[in-house]
Amino acid sequence: MEGSQPVDAALTDTRTVIITTARPAAAATRVERVHYLVVTAGAEPGRRVRLGPRPLRLGRRAPCELVLADPEVSALHCEVGADADADAAWVDDRGSTNGSYVDGVRVEGRAALPNGALLQLGQQVLKHEYRPWREAERSDELDRDLQQAGRYIRSLLPPPNPQGPVRTDWVFEPSAQLGGDAFGYFAIDEHRFAGYLIDVSGHGIGAAVHTVSVLNVMRQRALGGVDFGDPAQVLARLNEMFPMEEHGGLFFTFWYGVYDLAARRLRYASAGHHPAYLVDPGRSALQPLRTRNPMIGALPPRAFAAAEVEVAPGSTLYVFSDGVFEIDTVQGRCWGLGDFTPLLLEPPEAGLSEPLRLQRRVRAAALPGPLADDFSILAVTFPT
Repeated sequence: MEGSQPVDAALTDTRTVIITTARPAAAATRVERVHYLVVTAGAEPGRRVRLGPRPLRLGRRAPCELVLADPEVSALHCEVGADADADAAWVDDRGSTNGSYVDGVRVEGRAALPNGALLQLGQQVLKHEYRPWREAERSDELDRDLQQAGRYIRSLLPPPNPQGPVRTDWVFEPSAQLGGDAFGYFAIDEHRFAGYLIDVSGHGIGAAVHTVSVLNVMRQRALGGVDFGDPAQVLARLNEMFPMEEHGGLFFTFWYGVYDLAARRLRYASAGHHPAYLVDPGRSALQPLRTRNPMIGALPPRAFAAAEVEVAPGSTLYVFSDGVFEIDTVQGRCWGLGDFTPLLLEPPEAGLSEPLRLQRRVRAAALPGPLADDFSILAVTFPT
């Protein structure tokens, strides 16, 4: 254009230059980890207590912060503490009568309590955990759900019956993960008494829900036209109602028996379950009671076999889950059924029911801490 002035090229350059200043890499976010003591066996299984540098006092009564109702625990038994940045906590025995033990070794004065170690005071076993606090919170929620499910199953179990021509007592101790055990008994009529035990495959909420479904069917006798005096019919109908492909792949073992008071005969059938045992009054012999049938829900509908046995006055029937005998012992062995059954022939102990006596004998043989599976045992006595 005439009369125009040349424009400086630097002013017409539209390129943008971005200048960056290097900054140091952001420090990785530190995951806050905290120390806990978790009660795994004893008065309050599942209880979780946070540790800190201030000592936590453990004992049988206040002013201890963690009170453990156990006659083998001293009034002030020990103290436990932990520094936030240390992997291990510490335990200081306070001159207790029966001692404090870390992974089976008695504490003399102060000792380290590593992550994952078990601290035992009397019959109380506590595990040390050092983990992210959010993870611990999630574990707490799951533990609360499992404990609530365990309490609900217990609420559905019938009360012990210490009187009459058929007497019952039992122990039900859910494992930390909650298995699928349950049992029950009822009078069919004035002459017949029925009892049973359920053991669902797996652990956790899913197994517990399935157990409750089966238990409610049995409690309400909702098997549609089945004679509850015929164990074979009961097993066959349950197998029709609970095929594993329609119930999340879950199946269960089952033992069912019917006692005729007038004939003094017990008719029974089992489905994939180990034997129940009938013990004579003199405790001289065990009679295994088992029929060879598949687990409930594992195979298509079919006929189930039953059997029958005479019951002598004063005999006791023991029906139990595999969690009673499948334990890891303090000697480093894995128990089987043959390790447990001799305990059934031992004499009774004054002041203890038979199920409680057996539970204590198993606990004495097992490693400290929670059992791997539910502990369920039902004892039925026929006194006359």
